[in-house]
Amino acid sequence: MAVPNHLRLTQSRMPAYARDNLASLPQRPGRSQHTLGRSVTCHGVGFVTGGRVELSLHPAAPDFGVAFQRLDCPGTPPVPATRASVLPRQRRTAIGRNGVVIELIEHVLAALAGLQIDNCLVTLNAPEPPGFDGSCRPVVEAILEAGRIDQGVPRPCLIIDRVMSVGTAEKQITLRPLAQPGLAISYHLDYGPDSPIRPQNRTFLANPTDFATHIAGCRTFVLDSEVEALQNQGLGQGLTHQDLLVFGQDGPIDNHLLFPDECARHKILDCIGDFALLGADLWGHIDACRSGHTDNHDATAAILQHCHVAPVAAHAA
Repeated sequence: MAVPNHLRLTQSRMPAYARDNLASLPQRPGRSQHTLGRSVTCHGVGFVTGGRVELSLHPAAPDFGVAFQRLDCPGTPPVPATRASVLPRQRRTAIGRNGVVIELIEHVLAALAGLQIDNCLVTLNAPEPPGFDGSCRPVVEAILEAGRIDQGVPRPCLIIDRVMSVGTAEKQITLRPLAQPGLAISYHLDYGPDSPIRPQNRTFLANPTDFATHIAGCRTFVLDSEVEALQNQGLGQGLTHQDLLVFGQDGPIDNHLLFPDECARHKILDCIGDFALLGADLWGHIDACRSGHTDNHDATAAILQHCHVAPVAAHAA
């Protein structure tokens, strides 16, 4: 019997679930909340506005979470970086409240979540953080410079205790339980046989050391054919091929890959930032296929609706 086309497509692009190859996660207790040892500041150019931006990270009290405050909007309170604050956007994550909007927050959130900084006030003098090189490495370096303080208060966890999926057969995220506490993220990237970006798969077992080494420096990527359309939307004005990965038919233009699967790794970076909007650690397996920010937000909505929060006894991490 002939296999339907949509099933052939799914099978060819996801030959095996990454969970079949996941290393055994070590048994570990819940951890304490952490904040920064001191305030630190980064500078760079915004991808949307093209202007110079100053971004500062400040220590915050236990259970504060992460919030962004725009200093160019005097008198306005911080906007919590939570799922409830997310605004509808294409190809990026933005939050807003009472008319105050912060665009492209996912990389800052990824840096904080990847290094397990749970409580932080982020201040900036523009409607977006600096874009840097399309990665979050400068923010990670600033956090490492500031140091990390154990606050002695348990960090809550959300536990994926059932299989859930969002999206379609060709573009989806499946959430699964893991046998032991921890977070695994798999990304399956495939733009088709005519794309200069080759199919690639990557699985990441979340921990701060590996995040800083293997994920934080992986950069945003676009096709050369997409650049004009994005600039017509006001995105990426003034950027060059050295500022992020732009793929032509022969690969990156005037640039080079840090890893053969850098694009899949950057998608994992985006997942870490978007899932940080849950405001809790996540225990389970995120298995993402050709998905983007909108799918990440749909998945976090499903988690908040169906998964339970399980506070655990804190131990120093």
